[in-house]
Amino acid sequence: MSKKISIINTIKPFNKTIKIEGDKSLSIRWALLASQAKGKSRSTNLLNSEDVLSTLKCLKKLGIKIKLQKNVCEIKGLGLNGFKYKKNIKLNAGNSGTLARLIMGLLIHAKNEIQITGDPSLSKRDFYRVTKPLEKFGAKFKTNFGKLPILIKGTDLPQPIKYNETKGSAQVKSSIMLAALNTEGETIIKAKKSRNHSELLFKYLNLNVKIINKNYIDIIKIKGKKEIRPLNYEIPSDISSSAFFIVLTALSKNSKIKIKNININPTRFGIVKILKLMGVKIKFEKIKKYKGEKIADLLVMSTKKIKPINCPTKLNTAAIDEFLLIFLVAAKADGVSVFKNLSELNQKESPRLKWGSKILTMMGVKNEVTNNSLKVYGNSNLQIKNKIIIKKFLKDHRIFMASTIAALVFGGNWQIHDKDSIKTSFPSFLEKIKYLGAEIQ
Repeated sequence: MSKKISIINTIKPFNKTIKIEGDKSLSIRWALLASQAKGKSRSTNLLNSEDVLSTLKCLKKLGIKIKLQKNVCEIKGLGLNGFKYKKNIKLNAGNSGTLARLIMGLLIHAKNEIQITGDPSLSKRDFYRVTKPLEKFGAKFKTNFGKLPILIKGTDLPQPIKYNETKGSAQVKSSIMLAALNTEGETIIKAKKSRNHSELLFKYLNLNVKIINKNYIDIIKIKGKKEIRPLNYEIPSDISSSAFFIVLTALSKNSKIKIKNININPTRFGIVKILKLMGVKIKFEKIKKYKGEKIADLLVMSTKKIKPINCPTKLNTAAIDEFLLIFLVAAKADGVSVFKNLSELNQKESPRLKWGSKILTMMGVKNEVTNNSLKVYGNSNLQIKNKIIIKKFLKDHRIFMASTIAALVFGGNWQIHDKDSIKTSFPSFLEKIKYLGAEIQ
């Protein structure tokens, strides 16, 4: 079976309704918290992707009993500090930075050394950002210059800490929050604003958490040692996965799509705010609250004229996983768009800021890139005629999917490698794209 796809035709007009699989961030967080609950938790619409499956495999190695059938999962939690620490445990996080960083927070009690590994892409990413605060609790680490593989050994008496999180990393913040559950006393985190799924789940579970919201900072106070009750949860659909269809529809001719039951959490919703500033037609229907999260159906229509944008940096964190797509929209704008303070993009599965520039250059779109910024000279009449080959991108799923969207919108003869990369976050991506009428070989 071929590991690459070919696209030579743009997508024809479509008018469809689709539903996207469960949110990856919430799927992983639900599983980790369910493992700490006392009793059986059940989820539906769990994302059945490699990142989530890696999470379940790691929990099983720690003695947690799990039943999974399609997208329904049951986890029998053993309570706080209930993991069974056998000798020589190795936890493979695969491609998931969320899993690798968050589970470390739950291992600060580990009696034996545990090794955490990952795939070549994850092994290039910075883990000092997590090990340094977790060391303050009393855990000990042996790292490969801050990279995987990492050995962690816990402490019998983890101490609450005070920590200033300055990167706007939800993974760092969440890892500290999970560690705080196992401490006597109060942990205080002063965190640059980032996605807040962990805070909402903590609140819904009535854990001892207090959050003070300021302009660009959140003060999070957590008192540990409170028993966690089981959590039955229908995972809302993923906004990051939905974003590919939002952009495909906006840039296609005479098309319309409804995407049902999407998580529109404001800390994840930056792409919609940015696209609206650029003139993209997006409407909300059936808005509701579900266990702390905001859910809605999204209606998106083709947009004839895209406005350039000087992107407000305050929206960066809430759109950090979607900038490859936003750059494609900027390529179609009638003017120059500017994006700043995006160095965090290069801390993802691949150096995405560099790849965003590289893809635009291959498309014939003038751009200027630095270590933390990108300027895109849009062309409202952009049509690609040449052959474009996308490969050697560290199997970054978002590069594969964004390239697919570019091919279907702008034309050209595209050959995109490593199609199995989508298994980490969105295994049914190509199936859903074909349902809309895309011709993919």
